Amino acid sequence: MIAKLTDTAGAEALFAGWEESLLWSCLQGVMGEIYGDNPEHPASVMAILGDFCYFAGRPSGELVACKPERYRGQKFIIMVPQNEEWAGLIEQCFGPRAKRVSRYAIRKEPGIFDEERLGAMVKSLPAGYELRQIDRELYDRCPKLGWCRDWVAQYESYEQFCECGLGFVVEKDGEPVSGASSYSGFRGGIEIEIDTKEEYRRKGLATVCGAALVLECVKRGWYPSWDAQNLWSVALAEKLGYHYSHTYPAYEIDWE
Repeated sequence: MIAKLTDTAGAEALFAGWEESLLWSCLQGVMGEIYGDNPEHPASVMAILGDFCYFAGRPSGELVACKPERYRGQKFIIMVPQNEEWAGLIEQCFGPRAKRVSRYAIRKEPGIFDEERLGAMVKSLPAGYELRQIDRELYDRCPKLGWCRDWVAQYESYEQFCECGLGFVVEKDGEPVSGASSYSGFRGGIEIEIDTKEEYRRKGLATVCGAALVLECVKRGWYPSWDAQNLWSVALAEKLGYHYSHTYPAYEIDWE
């Protein structure tokens, strides 16, 4: 029987060594949820936060097939297996609805950022654009725009966003066109989400937003965690001072 873990201590050992901030959010009880095959002493676990789901422990087809009640309306999820046994179960369960992709882990290295260099990047904002920190007005507007909803979508309220979130947006004529924000938060840091409207790409706007966000995190003593979906994201991360770690498999799931 699959159950939500009210005490995440039983899952800590199963996720040990996995340097993924979304897992930290779930384990700390800040955001997300953890489910297992036993509520107190699980051997198989999955952590879910937003569009991401991580599997660890003893491979379980029942857990892979489980879609918790609160996610019934969600039609897409990215599943990350701890090993190839879990990967095989995902492929077996979802068949052609599971697309195997590569994602790119970025090293967690506190204290590496060159603040002077990042400050110069922020100042490189082209004329005609304005940089703003996400306030209540932007927090309320982003979900309505659709393309940038993930800047704030995982937070239950503006108050929660202020407590464990942070973001910067570049506007053109009063409209957001690029931004870097916290997809999620954990104790002492955030997971970065960067998006730019297609027609405003290749103008350096994502660099400006990313640099502003990293600088503010450094100022607050937070760690700005980064996980890359593609090689463009890896290149941007490296430009800001991060270092590539390794490539890992994930599955984009049609989660009907």
